[in-house]
Parts: sequence; structure tokens; C-alpha cells
Amino acid sequence: MEAVETVQQERVSAVTQWLSKRIIGQEVLLERLMTALLCGGHLLVEGAPGLAKTRAIKELAGAVDGDFHRIQFTPDLLPSDVTGTEIYRPEDGSFKFQQGPVFHNLLLADEVNRAPAKVQSALLEAMAEHQVSVGRQTFPLPELFLVMATQNPIEQEGTYPLPEAQLDRFLMHVHVSYPDEAAESEILHLVRAESTARTAEVQAPYRLTEDDIFAARQSILSMYMAEPIERYIVALTMASREARGELSQWLEFGASPRGTIALDQCARTLAWLDNRDFVTPEDVQAIAHDVFRHRLILSFDAEAQGVTTDDVIDILINQVPVP
Repeated sequence: MEAVETVQQERVSAVTQWLSKRIIGQEVLLERLMTALLCGGHLLVEGAPGLAKTRAIKELAGAVDGDFHRIQFTPDLLPSDVTGTEIYRPEDGSFKFQQGPVFHNLLLADEVNRAPAKVQSALLEAMAEHQVSVGRQTFPLPELFLVMATQNPIEQEGTYPLPEAQLDRFLMHVHVSYPDEAAESEILHLVRAESTARTAEVQAPYRLTEDDIFAARQSILSMYMAEPIERYIVALTMASREARGELSQWLEFGASPRGTIALDQCARTLAWLDNRDFVTPEDVQAIAHDVFRHRLILSFDAEAQGVTTDDVIDILINQVPVP
């Protein structure tokens, strides 16, 4: 069993290293993408235009043995444009369901907050239930299914913010920042090389199969986690619900049990990606911001004082004793 796990870790590591050469300066985004893939969760990514959010999942799709589709969310989009629709067949007088883009393995929901609530609900039902309901029929989605939804923090005019209950369906909410000076130079060289190259597209060193990913998930779930680490994860969640001191004025609602489960899964996956067979408090702290960021609801006082969810999570981590 250990040899099989080692092979899977080597394959995932090789793909991650290849992606880091294709997506420069966004190591955190790539790590979170791989974490979501191995956890079986979905990712909400927020960042300014041009930060390789779309490119990241397209390159990942090239390294995974599955199909990829992109949906550009707009105000006139309909739920059937996402899930599919029934088509009338005049030759036999019947209706046949035509599958929509959501039936792909990897799905990019670009600018998800530009579509109305009914379209968002159709996508989020698919994410949560792993199925699509059309009329009286229910259609299962592929077992390997990852949604990466993006939001643009700059333009808020004409957008439909995702409700808190729907945000909770995402495993993580990742903020993408600008690359540093050295990475910016590397990006220039990469784009110039791609523009002048006459050869075929660069292929990934290995395409991860569904068996690879599912076996890795089982390995992650069976990873050893000491009881003090489990209590630490639960304590962080409880501290967000039973806020003390200034946090009691800033927090309206804390993290749900889904947040506890996500923190456990993501911490295990980080340890696995680091080729360890145990979880440390540092793994929990490293992923806590992305797991809790969209699950904590701040009060009006906090927003008026310019307090962000990241500030609140920093205080939570400082308040809860580390085992």
C-alpha cells in the first residue's frame, strides 16, 4: 500500500511542478486547485483580471484525464444553459435530455456573480448534490467533478452576490494577488517563448487518471491525525461561534460544521502534498484563511471599522491555544 501511495504522490508532485512552470507567481492558487481536486471539493477564486485564474484550471485540465468546459456567466444566462435542456424529437414524439456544460469533469464558472440567482442555484445544486434535476428526472454527474468559480472584486455594478448559504458549498475561497517583480519577468519570458514557438503545445509529464485521484483521496482520508490536532480544528470552529472580546462585536455568525469538515480535509491534503503521513498544527493554520474566509459573516460594526474576515481569522488563530 505504501509503494502505491508513493507512486501517486510522485505523479501528483510531477504535475504540480509542471503547472508551476506554466503558471508563474501563483503557487498558492495552484496548491489550492490541487487540494480541491484531491478533496473532491470546489473552489471560489477572487482576483483582479489577468492573474491567470482561467489559465490555471485550463492547464490543470491538460494534466488530468478528463474533459474541461468553460461557462462565461452573464445576466441573460439561463439555468438550462448550465444544466442542459430537453429537446423534442418529432420522429417518435418524445423528449430527449441534452446534457449541458455541467456534465464535464472540470468546469470553469467565469464571473459567477454576473448571473442571476436561479442560474447560481442550478450550478450550486449540481455542486452540492452531484446531480442535476430536470423535470421529473435526475441525472448523476461524473464521479470526478470540480468547479472553479471566479469573481472579479473590482467591478460590482450589475452583479448578483452569492448568498452565504451558497458560498458555504465551496470548499475554499481563495484570494489571488499580483505576482512579484521576479515572477513578472518570468511571465514575460514565458509569453514571448510561447508566441514565437512553432512546436506543438507543451504536454504534461503525466496525465492523472481518475483511479490516481480516487486512490489519493482514500490515502488522504486514512492519514493519521493526532487527537490534539482534531480538537484544535474543532476549537477554531467553536471560537468563531462563541466569539470573545472584540470578536463578539465583529462576528455575526461563525463557521458551520461544513467548515470543520473542510478544514480537516484540506489540512490532511496539505500534509499529503508535502509527502508526510501526519498532520501538524501548521497545516491547519496554513489553510484556515481559505476555508473560513467565506463562512464567517461580519457585523455592521466590523464593516464600518474596515475589519476584514482575514483580520478576524488572524485573531482566532492567535486566541486558540496550539497543541
